[in-house]
Amino acid sequence: MNTGVKLGSYVLGLAVVFGGALGAGRLMGPAGPPPARDRATSAAPAHGGPAARQAVSDTPGGLQVSENGYTLVPLTAAVPPGEPTDFRFTVTGPGGRPVTGYQVRHDKKLHLIVASRDLDVFQHLHPALTPDGVWSVGLTLPAAGVYRVFADFAPIGGEAMTLGADLPAAGDYTPKPLPEATRTARVDGYTVTLDGDLIPGQVSRLTLTVAEDGEPVGDLAPYLGAYGHLVALRAGDLAYLHVHPDGTPGDGRTKAGPEVVFHAEVPGDGDYRLFLDFKHKGEVRTAGFTLGAGRPAAAPATPSAEPGPAESAESVEPAELGDHGH
Repeated sequence: MNTGVKLGSYVLGLAVVFGGALGAGRLMGPAGPPPARDRATSAAPAHGGPAARQAVSDTPGGLQVSENGYTLVPLTAAVPPGEPTDFRFTVTGPGGRPVTGYQVRHDKKLHLIVASRDLDVFQHLHPALTPDGVWSVGLTLPAAGVYRVFADFAPIGGEAMTLGADLPAAGDYTPKPLPEATRTARVDGYTVTLDGDLIPGQVSRLTLTVAEDGEPVGDLAPYLGAYGHLVALRAGDLAYLHVHPDGTPGDGRTKAGPEVVFHAEVPGDGDYRLFLDFKHKGEVRTAGFTLGAGRPAAAPATPSAEPGPAESAESVEPAELGDHGH
């Protein structure tokens, strides 16, 4: 559906209808109650009994605002489109107070992913933590719409989890269609090809190969303790999957490209957007792909001199294809 939607930052519960495989988004903020899918886990006991643990284990990451007594609390209710904003939030623990102790995972205490609900915009950020448990990061949303923020972290003494909340950017908004399935993405002179399929219920091997100007890249730089980071988001509900590659830089067996191998298990059928972060020549870049779970994507396309819109990584906002605030 291509009908434009007028968003207001003070209107709660407005459904944004997407065409094709996309589902409904919802405006939300700290002043209103969490949506039904979020309340399902927030109502569980602080540490969760057997039933609560089972419910959490069956829920893909990022669909809930609370898990095992931990809750993502945005302190910034909305972000004006196109304007740099200090986005602030906390994660409260089972006692209701902001968490101040986090495990360092992949060189950071918390990874913040921001994506538009039509999956056209993707940002991978690393906010700063104050002693009182408030996280903050500079955030610019390129256009009006509804965005989802994902906090990927592990509290000290607890298990890793991903919590999610919607973030509105008020204004006239027309959702973009999901890019067609492709195994080739281009960004800043780099071509990244993807080999492998997503099979629900099974661990899938995904190999991403990086080339620059047609030449394989064998000197990828270590970034956050790896040669690449892969985030998968399911179209519609934005179920979240953060995957890291085989091996560790400097372990004596892991090569610095051109191939980066991941093992991923998606939570179910559907179309997914995959975003690969890799670092080369001092800059972090992001390559975006669309891949259907349970069915193969199109075969890799032969690179052309000038990529067309459907073949490129332009579905990720050009402004977000830099270092993403890392």
